[in-house]
Amino acid sequence: MTAEKRLQEIRKEIEVCHACPLAKGRDRSVPGEGPARVDILFIGEAPGFHENRQGKPFVGQAGQFLDELLKAAGVDRSQVFITNVVKCRPPNNRDPLPEELQACQVYLDEQIALLQPKVIVTLGRISMGKFINMGRISSIHGKTHNVNGQKVVTMYHPAAALHQPALRQTLIEDFARLKKFISTDAQAETPAPTPKPVLKTDQEPGPKPSSVPEPQAKPQETPSAEPVKAEPAQPETPKPPEQLSLF
Repeated sequence: MTAEKRLQEIRKEIEVCHACPLAKGRDRSVPGEGPARVDILFIGEAPGFHENRQGKPFVGQAGQFLDELLKAAGVDRSQVFITNVVKCRPPNNRDPLPEELQACQVYLDEQIALLQPKVIVTLGRISMGKFINMGRISSIHGKTHNVNGQKVVTMYHPAAALHQPALRQTLIEDFARLKKFISTDAQAETPAPTPKPVLKTDQEPGPKPSSVPEPQAKPQETPSAEPVKAEPAQPETPKPPEQLSLF
């Protein structure tokens, strides 16, 4: 079976899924959309008001800003896949509950396996949490991480800029680097040392002295058996939910 055909089957399964209580309150599920082979996979949090009505991801005000970000970055939306960690809208746009995330995980994991993206871009802290535990989006936004051999880029959710206009320029700058993240050179980069060695960033190390032999071979990146864990940090000031559903 081709990846495209299986993705269509997953779509149909999600449309009739009742694995968690979210199915009772939905108008339409939102499986995601995009080609069967992509360089970039975007993963948001959950459908909002307009997404619930239309059955498509990121079609509200946050989606309009995402379109602007993609255009500014020179990325064609029709050439990327966009989905969420949960496929149905939570009541009152609350954060998805652990059991809801668990129920949808099987769909998202298979979508990732079929799409084989060069880069996964997480939008907001909820989708970031699928790959990186205990990390703070304010500290690691716009950076790359190696998670079990998969390159993951952590970004703010576009809705965050609607609540906090100061984040708009930050998002624009982070998205401007998307093509670098999927380039051959970017994939070959070796992360620079950081205080958090479990996180892999896209920074290159400085030059090494040519007159002093290396004590050992340059280590290769090895996929970790567990999701990447950043050092615990003080909790941030609570912010409004990053998924905007009322637009």
